[in-house]
Amino acid sequence: MSDQESSTSASQTEGEFEGEMEGDEELEEGQRDSAPCLSSTLRAVIRIKQKYQALKRRREEMALGLGGAGTLTGAPGRTSPKIFTFDGVTPSSAVPQKKKRRRRRRVMFPNGTRQRAPPKQERSRAKYCLYLLFAIVFLQVYNAIENLDDHVLRYDLEGLEKTLRREVFGQQGAVEEMLSHLQDYLSTYVHNKPLVVSVHGPSGVGKSHMGRLLAGHFRSVVGESLVLQYYVLHHCPQEADALQCAHNLSTLISQMVVRAEEEEKIPLFIFDEAEHMHEEILDELWQLVTSKKSNEYLNAIYLFLSNLGHAHITKHMLHNSSSSSMALTASRRHSNLVKELTPILHNTLEKLHPLWTEVDILPLGLLEKSHVMECFLDEMTREGFYPDHTNIERLAGEIEYYPSVGGHEYSQMGCKQVVAKVNLL
Repeated sequence: MSDQESSTSASQTEGEFEGEMEGDEELEEGQRDSAPCLSSTLRAVIRIKQKYQALKRRREEMALGLGGAGTLTGAPGRTSPKIFTFDGVTPSSAVPQKKKRRRRRRVMFPNGTRQRAPPKQERSRAKYCLYLLFAIVFLQVYNAIENLDDHVLRYDLEGLEKTLRREVFGQQGAVEEMLSHLQDYLSTYVHNKPLVVSVHGPSGVGKSHMGRLLAGHFRSVVGESLVLQYYVLHHCPQEADALQCAHNLSTLISQMVVRAEEEEKIPLFIFDEAEHMHEEILDELWQLVTSKKSNEYLNAIYLFLSNLGHAHITKHMLHNSSSSSMALTASRRHSNLVKELTPILHNTLEKLHPLWTEVDILPLGLLEKSHVMECFLDEMTREGFYPDHTNIERLAGEIEYYPSVGGHEYSQMGCKQVVAKVNLL
């Protein structure tokens, strides 16, 4: 029954559509007859417009008629073809609109001012406090530097350098390192540990001579009472008296450091021939060096002179000398010597006593024939002999030397026999 109704409605709409089309044709013919003066193009435009309006009205009536009659459930609804028109289209859905920018409020100025006046910057009082702080810090640092310079000038290290370079032969690298230790330590009065330097080398290379020069210089700048030269074979020759000698030495050092603290000076303690020191004396010195009980024990210089490890130094000098090493400066040769021998000497000395773990090792190398000739020249000048070069070469030739290695002739006894041979002249 639904199929019959749909077929009958479709035939009715087709008949109506044909009737309307015939009516439109009759209307157009009437208009053509009534308006013979219009052109053919204009008549075509009018005819298209009229057809469009008629079709539009007809579809609206058909949509209303179908909607009122209703449709059966499950039956597909009739849809009319969509015609492209601009009706019903809103501008907001057609074209996306840009977001409106928020306008900044305009700053209004008085009418009388033509130019904008820049804002005034308020000066902060904290700036003056900051400048004052900078000035105070600068004065403190400057004062500290001046005090350090004054403290170093008190010990006249420039004069000591000239003396060591003039009097010690063949050990310029060791002299520079010794002066470096003293410069670093004496630049301030407050320390966390004493300066302990141990000078090692074979016989006759200038260890005792360097100790005597340091002792004489410090006596002139800090006074006789603040310098101690301790010769073990002279002050404590008997091993049975070692315990008493250690006690006496500890008492003497304590008195000297207390006096030095009162005078704001740094004392010097020189221990020559340290290889002959007894165990009790080494124990007492170790306690003094590592003592943290008071400040006066920290402001002191300990210098040990010994030939411990001389075999390692001699072996190194003989096996590592070459013609290429002659082109190096004295400081460069000594730095290489210290770099290679310091670990070996430390391992050897630490087995003897714990005191040697607290020291800075300073090795002295062998002396060459040219250095021995300088020793003869200096001694002959002191004794008043004419420094004849031929005579000096003859005396230097009487000294025993190791076999020549890489163009170097090293003396076996250094300058130890120089004084005895000059006294025979």
